[in-house]
Amino acid sequence: MLRIIAEKFVYNILQLKEGTRFAESVEFFIYDSLKIFFLLFVLISVIGVLRTLIPQQKIKQWLNKKGIFGYLYASFFGAVTPFCSCSSIPIFFSFLKAGIPLGVSLSFLITSPIINEYLVVLMFGFFGLKVTILYIFSGIMLGVISGLILGRMKLEKHIVDDFAVKEELKDVNYGSFQNRIKYGVNEAVVIIKKIWLWILIGVGLGAAIHNYVPQETVQAIIGKTGIFSVPIAVLIGVPMYGSCAAIVPIAVVLFQKGVPLGTALSFMMAIAALSLPEAVMLRRAMKLPLILLFFGITTIAIIITGYLFNMIAAFMY
Repeated sequence: MLRIIAEKFVYNILQLKEGTRFAESVEFFIYDSLKIFFLLFVLISVIGVLRTLIPQQKIKQWLNKKGIFGYLYASFFGAVTPFCSCSSIPIFFSFLKAGIPLGVSLSFLITSPIINEYLVVLMFGFFGLKVTILYIFSGIMLGVISGLILGRMKLEKHIVDDFAVKEELKDVNYGSFQNRIKYGVNEAVVIIKKIWLWILIGVGLGAAIHNYVPQETVQAIIGKTGIFSVPIAVLIGVPMYGSCAAIVPIAVVLFQKGVPLGTALSFMMAIAALSLPEAVMLRRAMKLPLILLFFGITTIAIIITGYLFNMIAAFMY
């Protein structure tokens, strides 16, 4: 249906010449944009409603579980929150003030921007179900393992004193189920308003690369970096700040042009999980040694994940 709408708009309304690169780029742009916005609205609304059904005190109980379960719950909760790295920080602060262990709180902070509703929608729409499931699993494991390592290092002394004061997580009374639906729909609208421009920019760049950049050119550039393509991609991505809504369409087109899957995904994960604005915001609660350790361990984990995806891709494609 969406494909037909895109084709009719391009060839009937705009009356572009069929078979030209420009017409194919415009069709690519319109179809993918419509598909993404539709899936985003539906999925974010549903997840928003489901999240209103989970009491805040119940979340605190889950996150305070002993052993690996607290880290798993934190990573899973991060996966169902529609936040970028900077938007996840206020919740991370509230976890610290509520007495949630530091390592568990960091598991949430790592996973939340790497996996979220709109990113999953984009991944599914562009990469397909298998890659999306593997990406979700790897993102959760990345948060769990990194949080475990940081938690075992006993770094609480590097938390700013103001965040040692414990506060209670407060529940919100949503009332009727109709109000919960309104909350989910409103959350979808708010998020889409924040990222719509990034989506259009990303899809537009992806359409241009897809139709105008020769595959041989991309493969030649990647070929020069060889086995070091993953760490180079991550190190380039860490200092950058952008929305995955813009990065995913570009990553998938680069993959289609010959960039290894793990290299493309690790670049995307680095931009999503680590950024300079995030480091500045974290300085409110964390001292510099802890910020450096957090960035360092997460960077290494993303690089390892990128190499694993490159190995797995050999059996998938």
